[in-house]
Amino acid sequence: MRFPRTFVFVDLSSFTHYIESHGDRKGTKLLAAFRAVARAVASERGVRIDKYLGDGFMAVAVEQDDGVVFAMELRRRAATACAPLGLRIGIATGDTMLFEGEDYIGSAPNLASRLCDEAGDGEALMPADQTATLPEGVASAAHPPVRPKGFPAPIDVVRLTGEPVLPPRHDTTEVPRHREPL
Repeated sequence: MRFPRTFVFVDLSSFTHYIESHGDRKGTKLLAAFRAVARAVASERGVRIDKYLGDGFMAVAVEQDDGVVFAMELRRRAATACAPLGLRIGIATGDTMLFEGEDYIGSAPNLASRLCDEAGDGEALMPADQTATLPEGVASAAHPPVRPKGFPAPIDVVRLTGEPVLPPRHDTTEVPRHREPL
């Protein structure tokens, strides 16, 4: 069964060089700060970090707006928490399958991963055809098409800019209901 999801791949740019220049202790301290910020923003935005991949990770959002807001807010907070390193981010939405309960299969996770690879330091890339409705405060800027590994043709992408207006999250399904006495 296929279902829509938004995938966000994030990589801590130049981490290998940083650890070689500054040593393991500073590298692991920076990585711990990066992961702590990622977990905090994911929790606030209702996004799940599916798996860590060394100095990066894959996150999954049910709604595209949540994934975009998560990515942009993470980038903003990481600018301080992870300085002097920045993030490279790839975002893609599409139908996917969950294989054996733990791996997402489909074009969207693959594309998000490849867009992360293509992104420059501090960039968040997304397919241009998926930006019809971006969250308030987020805009798209021109970016040359990319030809991701494994995809048959170049893909029109945009670079996301701005800072999202953080909408409040209220899960009314968790409000306890009062019962009337019998």
